[in-house]
Amino acid sequence: MKALVSTDFHFPGQESKYTGKVRDVYSLDNGFLVMVATDRISAFDVVLPEGIPCKGQVLNQIAAGFLDLTEDIVPNWKVAVPDPMVTIGWRCEPYKVEMVVRGYLAGHAWREYKAGKRTLCGVALPEGLKENQKLPQPIITPTTKAAEGHDEDISKEEIIARGIVPKDEYEQLERYTLALFQRGTEIAAKRGLILVDTKYEFGKKDGRIILMDEIHTPDSSRYFYADGYEERLAKGEHQKQLSKEFVREWLMAGGFQGREGEKVPEMTPEVVAGITDRYVELYERITGEEFHPADCPDVAARIEANIRKFIDKQAI
Repeated sequence: MKALVSTDFHFPGQESKYTGKVRDVYSLDNGFLVMVATDRISAFDVVLPEGIPCKGQVLNQIAAGFLDLTEDIVPNWKVAVPDPMVTIGWRCEPYKVEMVVRGYLAGHAWREYKAGKRTLCGVALPEGLKENQKLPQPIITPTTKAAEGHDEDISKEEIIARGIVPKDEYEQLERYTLALFQRGTEIAAKRGLILVDTKYEFGKKDGRIILMDEIHTPDSSRYFYADGYEERLAKGEHQKQLSKEFVREWLMAGGFQGREGEKVPEMTPEVVAGITDRYVELYERITGEEFHPADCPDVAARIEANIRKFIDKQAI
């Protein structure tokens, strides 16, 4: 299969197009956003040179499923999924923070802890923790949402003091974040997985807080296999995981962490195929369903036709 790495659509009522690291987002004049999950892949806030076949479909379908499974906790932006790689929803005014929640000391949090930090985003961490160890309770470590470049850690106190989010609204975001993480944790456990950490993005529409974008996907989350977790932890071994962390580890082993002057290691067809396999594996583990690639000779044409069908129905 060929990866879809870019789109250039022109829809009726289209006001603008935004190209993110992974998604192409089309804004329509009727208040809808058309979000196309491409097969681009990013790490260390850099879009890598090769696309990953099936990745966009995996992300879109996992996110759409979890939005449905959590709509009793918080309203979300999704209206329709007209194509396996597309979600259409309401345009919201986004909060300028990402709500990162961690149940285990892994990834960025572990790298900071290993470097000697014992406070992360204003949250104190106890001494003596090991990599991938479960935290006493989930913690929220928000980041600023950077239009370009790296997101930055920030504390709750700083968010409120700088007026980025009002205090009462931020505390509601915290409650939603912890409830969503608990739901994601419970669903993962049923599939033999541990939801290690994840992030949520929220916005406002008509005065209400709305959950936006993707949730509980391998791009926004880290999963460990529950089977063997304690044994690997006791031995100080790497955890078997389903997330994008394995891509970051591969890049770091090749001398790339997104810093100036560093070069992305060669993404051979074998490397690309291996990443696709990991994404498909996570889809099947977290959903409990077999993955069926929506293959066709011209993926972009299929996506455009399906989006136009949705738009035409709204106009009737």
